[in-house]
Amino acid sequence: MRDKMKGSLVCSFESMFLIIVIVAVWYIAAETGSVSRILLPSPLTIGSTFMKKFGDGSLLTEIGISVGRVLKGYFFAVAGGICCGVIIGLSESIYRMTKILIQILKPIPPIAWIPLVILWMGIGESSKVFLIFLGGFFVVLLNVIDGIRYIDPKLLEVADAVETPKVKYILGLIIPAAMPSIFTGLRVALGTSWSCVVAAELVAASSGIGYMISNARNFGQMDVVIIGMITIGIVGKVMDEILKLLEKKVLAWNL
Repeated sequence: MRDKMKGSLVCSFESMFLIIVIVAVWYIAAETGSVSRILLPSPLTIGSTFMKKFGDGSLLTEIGISVGRVLKGYFFAVAGGICCGVIIGLSESIYRMTKILIQILKPIPPIAWIPLVILWMGIGESSKVFLIFLGGFFVVLLNVIDGIRYIDPKLLEVADAVETPKVKYILGLIIPAAMPSIFTGLRVALGTSWSCVVAAELVAASSGIGYMISNARNFGQMDVVIIGMITIGIVGKVMDEILKLLEKKVLAWNL
């Protein structure tokens, strides 16, 4: 346990050291004129603009809007992906029937759906949530299917032998056994959801972090663009860490 904690601290220190080095090089390059401050503002300028936008509440407002969209789309992607994944994973005939369709749809990037989604649903909230759903759904779906199909056959044979009721069979055996694969899908889908919401807000939105970045780009405010990018990274990292903690608790409980 101590070795594990020590390794974690060392890793955190190394990561922070790398960030400090990058910021230092960035600062020197900006201050010495090695790069244009218009194209790459100094970290001091970034910090000053960040404090201003954080202080007046505008940054928090945009974060809240984007997080809300991500959570809505992510919820539907997880719910739909798990339900459909369980159905497909448990039925060999349905798996064979849907396999080719899933393989065709899976490689299509969510951004490619934007023109159709806007045409079908307009530029309101529903189109953004649906795009996030599309981005996360197939990730969760495929991980659930794989998790179920690779369950130890002996466990399934025992459950069949004792004639386990269907609901208990799914909730008490199938889902817990596939949980590691499911959580892998959940974490990947969360990252995909952020990519989708930013893409949607860049194209058709009047609020959110993506809109803030797009609007700042139009006015040449590169400091605001960078703040938006860093904010997405930090918020995404925090949400991923929360999911990792949940994963540890759930998997430990399963064991």
